[in-house]
Amino acid sequence: MMEHRITDLDIYLFNGGTHYEIYNKLGAHLAVEDGVEGVYFAVWAPNAKTVSVVGDFNEWVPLENEMEPIKTSGVYELFIPGVRKGDLYKFAVETKKGDVLYKADPYGNQSQMRPETASVVTDISDYTWSDDRWQADKKRISTLDRPMSIYEVHLGSWKKDENGNNCGFRTYRDIAGELADYVNYMGYTHVEFIGIAEHPFDGSWGYQVTGYYAPTSRYGEAVDFMYLVDYLHKQGIGVILDWVPAHFPKDAHGLGRFDGEAVYEHPDPRKGEHAHWGTYVFNYERPQVKNFLVANALFWLEKFHVDGLRVDAVASMLYLDYGREAGEWVPNRDGGHENYEVIEFLKHLNSIITRRCPGAMMIAEESTAFPKVSRPPEENGLGFTYKWNMGWMHDFLEYMKTDPYFRQYHQNELTFSFSYAFSENYILVLSHDEVVHLKCSMINKMPGELEDKFGNLRAAYGLMMAHPGKKLLFMGQDFAQLREWSEERSLDWFLLDNEPRHRQLNNYVRALLHMYKGHPALYEQDCAEGGFEWINGADAEHNMLTFCRMTKDKKKCLLFHFNFSPVAYEKHRVGALCSGTYRQVFSSDALEFGGSGKYNAGEIQAEDEPWDWKDYSLVFDVPAYGVAAFEFDYVKPPKKRVRAGTKVVSGTKVAKGTKSANSKSGAKKSGNKSSAKTEAADNTI
Repeated sequence: MMEHRITDLDIYLFNGGTHYEIYNKLGAHLAVEDGVEGVYFAVWAPNAKTVSVVGDFNEWVPLENEMEPIKTSGVYELFIPGVRKGDLYKFAVETKKGDVLYKADPYGNQSQMRPETASVVTDISDYTWSDDRWQADKKRISTLDRPMSIYEVHLGSWKKDENGNNCGFRTYRDIAGELADYVNYMGYTHVEFIGIAEHPFDGSWGYQVTGYYAPTSRYGEAVDFMYLVDYLHKQGIGVILDWVPAHFPKDAHGLGRFDGEAVYEHPDPRKGEHAHWGTYVFNYERPQVKNFLVANALFWLEKFHVDGLRVDAVASMLYLDYGREAGEWVPNRDGGHENYEVIEFLKHLNSIITRRCPGAMMIAEESTAFPKVSRPPEENGLGFTYKWNMGWMHDFLEYMKTDPYFRQYHQNELTFSFSYAFSENYILVLSHDEVVHLKCSMINKMPGELEDKFGNLRAAYGLMMAHPGKKLLFMGQDFAQLREWSEERSLDWFLLDNEPRHRQLNNYVRALLHMYKGHPALYEQDCAEGGFEWINGADAEHNMLTFCRMTKDKKKCLLFHFNFSPVAYEKHRVGALCSGTYRQVFSSDALEFGGSGKYNAGEIQAEDEPWDWKDYSLVFDVPAYGVAAFEFDYVKPPKKRVRAGTKVVSGTKVAKGTKSANSKSGAKKSGNKSSAKTEAADNTI
């Protein structure tokens, strides 16, 4: 008897939605029966009249190898002797109407290269892993108080094969070393791959999946992807995959109408289709479908050693009316629009992963204010580890796209995210979605002439790294790619060698990432209010922002000051939390970043001069579009009253900029009552 043969217990668990290793039973598996080598096939097609295995081995003739139903379970099985690794196959599913559908294996581990659609017999059990140290440390590495800076990558367009082989796609194995070297050079901690699960259309970027259990054949075989994950782990790099349980395409060989009727999708189109995406929606009310998805998440985490899953389009799952007009959706039992079945599914999914995969991260791309996305199910949360901060991304980009002269009227877009920064465990994201579909590349979102664009982008990335929350940048953004991203071509790496500004921006992002990893103040209290203290968030007139990031022990804290204007200020004063020495550890004005190299204060002493509603203050020069970071040890000052109404007028130096910027006054006033009202607290520790 073969080890893959399906038992009554397997059927019982599958029908209950709790067979978390069902992928070891359904699908195609090399096996031996009565001493004969072959392949054991099994598939779930509950509405089928008959199911056959067709392939190279029987000239694709239906009923040549007809499968046997297992009682009334809807599962069909068959052992075919002589079938070998590398053979092509599909399931020929005869519907109740007598039509024959040729379907790829829902649980198959390898597919043909598109546009061909057959499944390929393979064996993922013969790869020998060598990432034992990483696996042992995973739980510690993945905790909330560790640094996490994610490099989002589309493998097919990161770097193309220069000779045009294999449609320009490089292999998992070929790209591993170069990718790891770049990630470690830059200082990222994780890679997030988009488009790894098999998909038929390049232009979907992998978000319309047909092979949930198969790494795409564009870059090699399943074991080659294992090699890539293994290699990255040995280089100290975590791996996150995009995962799409929200919808799937209607391609004829895929999951849709698998046996002629709705199997994986909900039968009611008001719940089973996303019309604006042209896709089907999974039926979260059906135990076997939920089992398919939960087991699939575990499959990537356990079989491929992936460290986390970024769950795509969670909002579309949570709301019954998402993307639908009145009359196109069905309210829940209480008349609301929340999808109760999805909520329970996500809680169950995340609970099982927490139990079985310690250290694994579940990350929600959730774009609404749905509560407690990253809180445990026992606290009535959805159980995700992190949530993408889409609100921050939207507001921040709107602010950065605004001409500096008008930014004074948009200060709330810059500061609002701080008011909810700890309501969830957030990841700040500037993802692929922000540099496609005529949204412009990051550098071309910035206002002004080219020099201003680079200055603005430096300031933007500086705030992103200092703001509470983990980080994600899409490839190309870290050297200011000029063109929008396209999956059809390689990134414009030539800019690094031919255009000094792009190399300087790359140096700048690298310095930011290494500063981030090197200063616990920037990550160990990312999800705790004690990790952040305002100095001044209300200086809209001068497009400025000042705050502190705090460590748990109050040692080596960081004070950040940001100038989002093209005006440079000399002898500029900002408030400070305490007395003592402040050592400048970062300046955006460094020569290697494209700056003047003049604005580095070194070590300065806090003065006993109240400012920004604090008892102490610092004086230093601020460059145009400047980012400055000062390291200090916090010592709680004696209680004293800040003298109200204190005014100090800074000397100014106007940098090259727009006419509107030059028309501004260089004087800075602090301590005013109207600004004080906008602060949320008294900033005490």
